[in-house]
Amino acid sequence: MAAIPESSEQTIQRILGAYDLGVKLRQIRLRKKIALADLGKHTGLSASLLSQLENGKLIPTLPTLARIAMVFDVGVDYFFADRKKRKPFSIVRESDCIRFPDRPDTAAPNYFFEVLAYSAHEKGLHAYKAEFPKRSPKEAELHFHDGAEFIHVLEGSLEIVYQGETHILRAGDSGYFDSSEPHSYRSVGKDNAKALVVTVPPRV
Repeated sequence: MAAIPESSEQTIQRILGAYDLGVKLRQIRLRKKIALADLGKHTGLSASLLSQLENGKLIPTLPTLARIAMVFDVGVDYFFADRKKRKPFSIVRESDCIRFPDRPDTAAPNYFFEVLAYSAHEKGLHAYKAEFPKRSPKEAELHFHDGAEFIHVLEGSLEIVYQGETHILRAGDSGYFDSSEPHSYRSVGKDNAKALVVTVPPRV
């Protein structure tokens, strides 16, 4: 009995299904500790749609994958490439960067950031360009995360509160600290402060 030829749509589904895109999407989301609802806010996609993508009920389009990859700070090739055989090398053009608020659910973000190495995978560090709006001391929220952080001020003056002490960094100044300690930023100049921020995971 002759086999029934598959349609072009079935062929596409079969080829893309071999990459386990949904499995990879769920794994990286859980590793980054981002809830479906929060990922939806960052990408503009519904939590229901993201759930169907993770469960393999839908195959994501490239634009959808690109939006998700940007949030997770990885390249689209993360979902397709055999990462064991590739050495990390990537270039990000200024025109490709997208500006995000630190939180998607607030009208007054503490800072805005652009991911500078989103196309690289298995990174040992994460680099961002950040812009800090002017805030009153009460509006500067403390936060913390595992690992270490390096910050280099590009423009303006930036106040950093760390372990109860206040430090002012001006253009050209840099700071390095254990980011598991609560810290906050705010611009204290006449214009918004801009800085290069590099974070590294904790040592195992």
